[in-house]
Amino acid sequence: MRATVVSSFGDTFRIISEDGGECVCRARGVLRTKGSIVPGDAVEAEDSGGETVIAKVYPRRNEIVRPPLANLEQLVFVCAAASPPPDLYMLDRFTAVAVFKGISPVLVFTKTDVGDAEKYAEIYRGVFPVFTVNNLTGDGVSELYETLKGKISALAGNSGVGKSSLINCLCPWVGAETGEISQKLGRGKNTTRRTELIPLPDGGFVADTPGFAAFSTERYDIIYKEELAGCFPELEGYAGKCRFQDCSHTKEQGCAVLEAVEKGIINPSRHRSYVMMYAEAMKLKPWEIKRR
Repeated sequence: MRATVVSSFGDTFRIISEDGGECVCRARGVLRTKGSIVPGDAVEAEDSGGETVIAKVYPRRNEIVRPPLANLEQLVFVCAAASPPPDLYMLDRFTAVAVFKGISPVLVFTKTDVGDAEKYAEIYRGVFPVFTVNNLTGDGVSELYETLKGKISALAGNSGVGKSSLINCLCPWVGAETGEISQKLGRGKNTTRRTELIPLPDGGFVADTPGFAAFSTERYDIIYKEELAGCFPELEGYAGKCRFQDCSHTKEQGCAVLEAVEKGIINPSRHRSYVMMYAEAMKLKPWEIKRR
C-alpha cells in the first residue's frame, strides 16, 4: 500500500495509507539509514512475515533539512501582529527560499486582538495567500483551513507567535501544548519539540515546526542573484521591460521595477528586502556554495 510518513521515532515510523489506515512500522534494511525517511515522505509499505515494513520511498518533490520534512506543498509562515512584531526582512528571506524550492508560501498574521495585523497583511496581498487570525475567537481560522485541506503544509514562525494555538484552532482534537511569552526575552518558549504531520479531516496534513530559527536556510539554499527576482513573484512580470537587459532592479535608470515601486505597485518594503538579498548574493562565488 502507498502511504505517507507522519512521524518518526528513531528507526520506527508512523504511517497513514491513502485509505486512512494507520500503523507503526520499521523500514526494510537498506532504508534504515538515519534520516533517509522523514515526515512527508511517500512510501510503499508491505507485509513481511506478519509485520508491516516500508519497502520503498518514492522520489521527493522537495525537502527541507531542518526541520526534516519532504514533499511540502505549502509553507505557512505565522507572524504575530505584536508581542513580538514580525521581522519583515526575515519573512521575505524565508518566502524567497520557499519559492526557490517550489513550495507555495502562505502568510498568517495572528494576535489581531493586540496589534494591527492589517498593516502587515496589506504588504503581501496579491503576492501570496494572506490571512489574519485571532486564535482566541477563531476569526479567520476557517478561511485558512480551506487553503490547507487536501495539501501537505507546515507551519513555521518564531516562538511565541501562536503556532501551537493556531494548531489547536485548526485541529482542536490534538491539544497542542501552548507556551507563554517570556517578558525578559520578548519571545515565546518553544513548545514544539519534534515535527509531526497532523491529518486533516478533509484530507491533507499540517505540521507544526520548532520556530523560525530551526527553518533551514543552509548555504545550499542561498539564491544566486540571477535567480532572485524569480523568487519575488511581484517582480516576475517586469522581466524584459527594463532599459538594460541585465538590470538588477536595484538602482538602474530605466528600471521597470523601480518605476513600479515609485508608483506603489510593488511594495517598498518587499523591494528593500530584495535589494538587501541581492547585495548578499553579489558577494557569493559559485565555488563557495554547495547547491541542491
